[in-house]
Amino acid sequence: MSNRHTIILMQASQNRATRTFMDYESISQAMDGICAIYERKIKNLNPVMRNITYDIQDLYNYIDGLADMSALVYDHSIQAYLPNDREWIQTKMFQHLKKLAR
Repeated sequence: MSNRHTIILMQASQNRATRTFMDYESISQAMDGICAIYERKIKNLNPVMRNITYDIQDLYNYIDGLADMSALVYDHSIQAYLPNDREWIQTKMFQHLKKLAR
């Protein structure tokens, strides 16, 4: 049941035109997707940097700095998407990165 379709809703700034969404086949892929978005942002801000490093706190600061971020995760038992807030995303991100670090 780990393959739960996940939609990440994101708004980068107060400008409603920055609203976007990405969908993924699983929560794990969604966490990878958020990391990729953050890494692209770092690269855009530091185009000459060869190697980009960051820690989980940097990632949390990025997520907290967005105007909005939430996740809709499909629940097979009720055949509907359940909403989750950015704190949930941060908890899942921590668990995901901890697994990758092993």
